[in-house]
Amino acid sequence: MTQRIAILISGRGSNMEAIVRACAAERWPAQVVAVVANRPDAGGLDFAAEHGIATAVVDHKAHPHREAFDATLADVLDGFAPDVVVLAGFMRILGAAFVRRFEGRLLNIHPSLLPAFPGLHTHRRALEAGCKAAGATVHFVTPELDHGPIVMQSVVPVRADDDEHTLAARVLATEHLIYPRSVRWYVEGRLRLVGGRVEQAQGASQLLLERGTVPGAAGDEGPT
Repeated sequence: MTQRIAILISGRGSNMEAIVRACAAERWPAQVVAVVANRPDAGGLDFAAEHGIATAVVDHKAHPHREAFDATLADVLDGFAPDVVVLAGFMRILGAAFVRRFEGRLLNIHPSLLPAFPGLHTHRRALEAGCKAAGATVHFVTPELDHGPIVMQSVVPVRADDDEHTLAARVLATEHLIYPRSVRWYVEGRLRLVGGRVEQAQGASQLLLERGTVPGAAGDEGPT
């Protein structure tokens, strides 16, 4: 049965684009059925419309409080009957009631190696802390911000001349690899939760290393 994917965005939606392209190119048993934004000017809405994907806007500014926004957003999503809801640069904190409504089928990507640096300004904080590596984490969403069972992580080295913008760009490039891969695993039924941890059913690597992350580790990017 074809799995239905709904994606939430707030801006340009580059991770959304990566998922849409991979779903089509790799012939997943799935379809991106909707892209929903909390901002009417979100650039990713144009990409979705150009690719024949239904779009919707639930403007957070039009709601008096977060609970009202969450309830409207959940109702709009339910109208698309998604099997999985993917947060792709969605810059709103979702409340516990919303998370419970989509529990077990709500994925997010965060630009740090969780549990380190939840929240905003992750790359700046990693540099200020003197981290030697940074990366991104795909995880199931729980009511606690930027926590939840980890599906996959990517790791990039922090270079001596990095600033938060150069580091963010290299991390984002890995996000475009691990997020589509993680969503594909989900829709293909290849993820399982064991003791609060996510396992890939076929034993595929859940870690992607950028070349140069580990000395002599060329080719450590992991299976595609």
